[in-house]
Amino acid sequence: MSRIYQSAVTVFSCTFLLAPLATLGDVSHEPSIHVEVLADGLDAPWGLALLPDGRMLVTERSGGLYLLDAQGERIATIRNVPEAFVKLQGGLLDIALHPQFDTNSTLYLSLAHGHQKHNTTRVVQAVLAGDALENVKVIFDNTPKGTSVHYGGRLAFLPDGTLLVTTGEGADYREHAQRLDSLLGKIVRIKADGTIPADNPFIDTPGAHPAIWSYGHRNPQGLFVDAQTGTVYATEHGPKGGDEINIIEKQTNYGWPIATHGIDYSGARISPFETYAGMREPLLFWTPSIGPGGIAMYRGSMFPEWEGDLLVAVLGHKHLRRVDLDNGRVVDQEMLLDDRQARFRQVEIGSDGSIYAVVESVGEQPRSGQLLKLTRSRDLRSASGS
Repeated sequence: MSRIYQSAVTVFSCTFLLAPLATLGDVSHEPSIHVEVLADGLDAPWGLALLPDGRMLVTERSGGLYLLDAQGERIATIRNVPEAFVKLQGGLLDIALHPQFDTNSTLYLSLAHGHQKHNTTRVVQAVLAGDALENVKVIFDNTPKGTSVHYGGRLAFLPDGTLLVTTGEGADYREHAQRLDSLLGKIVRIKADGTIPADNPFIDTPGAHPAIWSYGHRNPQGLFVDAQTGTVYATEHGPKGGDEINIIEKQTNYGWPIATHGIDYSGARISPFETYAGMREPLLFWTPSIGPGGIAMYRGSMFPEWEGDLLVAVLGHKHLRRVDLDNGRVVDQEMLLDDRQARFRQVEIGSDGSIYAVVESVGEQPRSGQLLKLTRSRDLRSASGS
C-alpha cells in the first residue's frame, strides 16, 4: 500500500564541491515536494520504465522484473527474464522501451551475464506479453572481463531510433577505456535489432570496434536523451573524486584514465593530468565523489521553475540533486530529499511532469528499496490557483 510523506527541499552550500562554471549559492522560492511511496520492500531496484498506459516496469538487481499499476501495486512478476550474473555490482540492470512500444510491446534489458572469470554487460530485446517475456534475443555483448564491478548498463534511445548503451571498464581494465578495439569504458550505438549503424564514427577505422560512439569512460551509470534538443547527458562514477556529468557526442574521448579529477582509492595518483589536449572536459564534476546514478532533464508543467534543469539520482551522498542550467551552463545545485537517508538509483519524468525516483535502499536495511513519486505540494498548487 502506498505511503505519503511531505518533504521540503533543502538548499546546501558546497565548500567541498568543485564545479566548473558553477556559482553555488542559495536558491529562493523553491517548491515543497509531496512524496508518495508507490512501492517498497524492493531488492536493490535499478531500472524503471513508464509505460504509455500509466503502468510501470521496475527491475531488481537480484533478477526480478515487476509490472506495477499507476498506484504502485504489483500486478505481476514477469516470467522468462534472462538469468543475470548477480554479484557485487552485477545483476539485472536497466530497462528501456522501444520507441514504438505502444504498438509492438518491445523492450530492452541490460544485465551482467556470465560468471566470475568471464562476464559481460549484455543487452537483450524481448516482447512483453501479459506477465511474460517472449522472443528474447541477445542483441549486444560487451568485451568480456573477470571482475564483478563497473558494468555501466544504462540504455537510452536517440531520436533516430538507435540505442545507446553505456559500458564500464571493469576497474582492472581501465586502459581499455582508451582502446578502440575494446568495448570496455565506452558508450556504444546500435540499431534496435542490435546491428551496427552505417554512420557510426569508427566504422571505417582499422582495428576499431564499429559499435563505439564515444570512449574514455570509467563507469557511466546515468544516461538521458533530451527529446527537445537531442542532447545526450551521462553521469559517470569517478574513483576517489572526479564524478562527472558529460554531454555525449560521437567520436569524442572523455579522458579516462589519462585525464581525471580524481585519485585512486589508495590515495595514489592515477594520472598527472586533470585535463588533456583532445579530451573532453565534463560539464560538471564533483570532488569528493557523490556517487551519481541515473539522470534526467526536467521537462514538465508541474515544476516550471525547474524546466531544463538536470535531476541526478545520488547513491553515495543519498539524495536527489537538481543541477540548475542556464543556456547549457551550470549556475547552481541543490540537494533534494536528503533527509530520507536513501540511495537514489534512477530518476524518470512522467508525462504530467511528476518525478519518479528509484531508491536502492533506505539506511542499512535489506530489501528496503522503494519507488517514489514526487509531485508539487497540494497547498502550494492551491495557492497558485493550479
